[in-house]
Amino acid sequence: MLKKSVCNRFGFLFIVLAVTACTPHKAYRTDSEVCVSSDPDMDCPESTLQEYADAARPDAGYLLAFIEFDDQGQLHDRSQMQVVIDDLYKKAATQDLLMVVFVHGWKHSAAPGDKNIRMFQKSLERISEMESGISRKTGYEARKVVGIYLGWRGASVTVPGVQELTFWDRKNTAHKVGHGGVTEVLNRLELIRKTKKSVAADPDKSRTRLVVVGHSFGGAIVFSALSQILMTGFIDTAGPDGQISNVKGFGDLVVLINPAFEALRFAPLSDMTNERRRYFQSQLPVIVVLTSEADYATKYAFPAGRWFSTLLEKHRSTTRTNAIDGEDEVIDQRSANITAAGHFEPYKTHYLRATGERTADSPDDESVAESVRMFFELSQRWEDDEPGSIIDFGDSVLERSANSAGRNPYLVIEVDKQLIRDHNDIDDARVASFVRQLILISSQSTDLEERQIKRSHVTGK
Repeated sequence: MLKKSVCNRFGFLFIVLAVTACTPHKAYRTDSEVCVSSDPDMDCPESTLQEYADAARPDAGYLLAFIEFDDQGQLHDRSQMQVVIDDLYKKAATQDLLMVVFVHGWKHSAAPGDKNIRMFQKSLERISEMESGISRKTGYEARKVVGIYLGWRGASVTVPGVQELTFWDRKNTAHKVGHGGVTEVLNRLELIRKTKKSVAADPDKSRTRLVVVGHSFGGAIVFSALSQILMTGFIDTAGPDGQISNVKGFGDLVVLINPAFEALRFAPLSDMTNERRRYFQSQLPVIVVLTSEADYATKYAFPAGRWFSTLLEKHRSTTRTNAIDGEDEVIDQRSANITAAGHFEPYKTHYLRATGERTADSPDDESVAESVRMFFELSQRWEDDEPGSIIDFGDSVLERSANSAGRNPYLVIEVDKQLIRDHNDIDDARVASFVRQLILISSQSTDLEERQIKRSHVTGK
């Protein structure tokens, strides 16, 4: 009886700890008034719309908006989304926008002070500064940089150690969120871009762009929300009906960092792009998957869990076309179904390696002027991309595999562990710079005149 009483007490204590350690299931950004500040997340932590303005850094200004979702994938408050969308339509009526969506991952949220929010703010500042620098070089007006932070309950408990056990619980929630309100929000943002283009006197001169970035389970959310749209974009290309032209994506670029979803979900996209084999010089990146070779959460824990959860599923070997020689290659469905997309060898197209060790004296970031110079050069190098090509990003080098077609717009990149040390380490300055450059390369105008201006800054002609 004594043992039973002790066990009951411990059981009750465990339940109490589990319940009291749960993270809040609520919206954090409940104030719809625009907050203008040099540190908006500190000065007005409940604001849905935060305008960064600092007289000492006028080129770094941006707008940050928050839209939040519950555990079932529904909007916490539809009026919160409407406030954001209405404000963006008003801004788009008078200027071009560069909209960057960020969907956080495991253990994060939209709570004030979250490290992912701080990291996103820093990236928006630098993108805005680069926009201003590019504007001075080209004569085109700088776009208004807008960040949209999509928040969900990435951590279900707060107890250290216990958090690690929530991996599969949060994976299931991520897919719910991805199949829920996120799809609506992303499509509403895409409609802003399309509307701006439709009302322009010359659609090719519209410079409003949309980029979506997801990390960890945020990557799973984004892919769940957009995978069908991405497949449609590959078939319904960006050109005359009935002609093979550039592959469309969603918005202008989708970036997934250490995404936690199985490679089999990515199979249709990888198979289609391999079959095509040739891409025009004007083809820009459409989707980029970045996975660290040291991301042990998706490298080891992920396949272990998938192995058990797929035991009763039937699998077979399939064949697909090699992108270079056109020969058949065999894909093991079972392996693809238990391996995270970024770790599945047959789907990898690139390796991103560091060019040197970072030390305590290493600068946090390159100068804005150097970033702008590099942008013009990288835009040209992407146009000249081919199998086995090497593109120098300064502190990192992107190497395309010999089995991947040049300018293949679906990039699956294995990342050097010096650049991304583990699953949650995504704030290395070199990686941030790499992603920013991809965003700007993919969001450049389709206007031939503007492309020629950019080319002149590389060739000097």
